[in-house]
Order: sequence, then C-alpha cells, then structure tokens
Amino acid sequence: RVSFLMQIFVIFISLLFISPLAAETILEGNFTQGGLVYGKTKPGNVIKLEKRKLRISSSGSFVFGFSRDTKKRLQLMIDMPNGLSETRIINVEPRKYRMQRINGLPKNMISPPKKVLERIIIENKKIKKVRMRDSNFSFWKSGFVWPAKGRISGVYGSQRILNGRPKQPHYGIDIAAPKGSLVVAPTGGVVALAEPDLYYSGGTIILDHGHGLTSAFLHMDKLFVAVGDVVSQSQPIGTIGSTGRSTGPHLDWRINWFEKRIDPGLLVE
Repeated sequence: RVSFLMQIFVIFISLLFISPLAAETILEGNFTQGGLVYGKTKPGNVIKLEKRKLRISSSGSFVFGFSRDTKKRLQLMIDMPNGLSETRIINVEPRKYRMQRINGLPKNMISPPKKVLERIIIENKKIKKVRMRDSNFSFWKSGFVWPAKGRISGVYGSQRILNGRPKQPHYGIDIAAPKGSLVVAPTGGVVALAEPDLYYSGGTIILDHGHGLTSAFLHMDKLFVAVGDVVSQSQPIGTIGSTGRSTGPHLDWRINWFEKRIDPGLLVE
C-alpha cells in the first residue's frame, strides 16, 4: 500500500511540473530539410525559432520552415505572459538530393556577361526585399494546390552541373508544359512582385501569403496580375513560358519562408 501511495504521489508531483505550454502549443508539418511547419499556440505567447521571433496571428496561428541544408537540431523558445517558458528541441530530418547534369548550353547560359551584372544585382535586391516581408496575412492556412499541370522536369534541392561546372542547387519544382498553359495561385495571396522580364527568371510573379511565406513563379509568358492585387486560391495569374534563362517552356515554382527555401512538393498531393 505504501508503494502504491508513493506512485500516486510521484505522478501528482510530476503533473505539477509539466509546463502548461505542452498542451498550448501544437506543431505539425514536415520536420525535414525544405519542410514547412504549421503551429498553433495560445494568443499572447511569444515564440522564437533560434533567434527569430515568429509572427503569431490573433487566433494563435504561426508558421516556419527549414532550408535545404538546415542543421539537424533547432531550438524553439516559447514564453508566456505570466513568465513561464518552454524550450523545445526540433529535430530536422536530413535529405539526399538528386544530381542533374545539363550539357551543351551556350556560354552565356552558364555565366552572365559583365554588361548585365549591374542589372542582376538590382533585380536580386528587389526580390530579396519582397521575400523579407512579414505581413499579417494568413492565406497560407488554406493549404496549397498545384499551380500548373505538366511533367515534373526538375525537383527541389537537386544540384545542377551545367557543362561540367557545379552550380547552385535548384530551389523549386519545374513543371514542363506547353507555352500558354495556365498558371494559378496555389493559395491566396497579395501580389508583391510582377515583372515581365527579369534577367534570370523572365516573367516573374511573387505572391505574399503572410508571415514571411511567399511563392514565386518564374519564366512566365503572360502575367495577368499587378502588384497589390489580391488573388484567391486557384485564380489564374498568368501563363507558362520560356522567358529569362530557360531551356524550354516550363514553370519554376518556388516557396520561401523569408530567406529559407521551402520544398513546394511537400505542400501538395
């Protein structure tokens, strides 16, 4: 009987020291490199991933993601208004990526000529500024659908070797389809960038889904939207093309959480 009472006492004491946050903050999603995680917490809590404070909606929703090469262990700090706090260790599963070799490309497809370097720098700064937006939209809560129909000709994370020279990894999904094929919004958002002729990506649209999450659509032929437009999920935004540095008609679909490159393929069926 003494042993039984002792067990009850130990359980009771343990319950006293369980952080109430364990039940207040829920995480679900893809805990892998390139993955996106959806969270729900009690409004009023403050949450930081490593040193970055996360935006939390009025209903307690938040989102964060992992890059292609995110380290295996991250810290999530949760602070409550009453002074209680919790630290969670997030284990990020590593991935293996494909190698993709493309030979026979013209020299200007491998290294841009010096005369366009200034243009590239200006365009890259503009894109970076858009990707660092931290708006309070919550379009991402509706989930994602494919923005186009076609053959998958390039996958996230693959290392491209162009004419024998290793280049940056591919950070999106390539969907090959005939020129003029429709491109739709994978989820709702506000048009943050709409450029018909960027050097690398040609016709380019970036949608702001909120909380630092953006979708980019590259190499497009026609753009149906302008900066500031609000689009809904599955709404047509343009057509597939082969503009910019492209070897054929396709849509390069990319997703970012700020500077972190997310794998779009993990977000759709």
